Amino acid sequence: VQLQASGGGLVQAGGSLRLSCAASGRSISNYAMGWFRQAPGEEREFVSAISRNGGSTGYADSVKGRFTISRDNAKNTVYLQMNSLKPEDTADYYCAADWSMKRGRNYYTEAAHEYGYWGQGTLVTVSS
Repeated sequence: VQLQASGGGLVQAGGSLRLSCAASGRSISNYAMGWFRQAPGEEREFVSAISRNGGSTGYADSVKGRFTISRDNAKNTVYLQMNSLKPEDTADYYCAADWSMKRGRNYYTEAAHEYGYWGQGTLVTVSS
């Protein structure tokens, strides 16, 4: 599966952005999906994930209550709605897919090494 992230940009603190991750090649209905981010000079970190049926979601503590992950399997796309953005949210954001058919339909993981497919990053810059 190939992943294409988009929707990044420059926004003021307190603003909102919606990232999209469009998949091609295979249906994402067989994959748990995740978003990760990496700021300059920092390690990549987990942001959010969603199970293949959309029934379970998870968030990093730093974004809980501000970010919402969702998916539209019919459109083969995953979204990350980001509200109340803070300067510390500035980073490259990556979407990733984890083939999870051998696990429960509500399964997802926060572990980056479990994701076998990655898209390119989309840059989010939040100004203060």
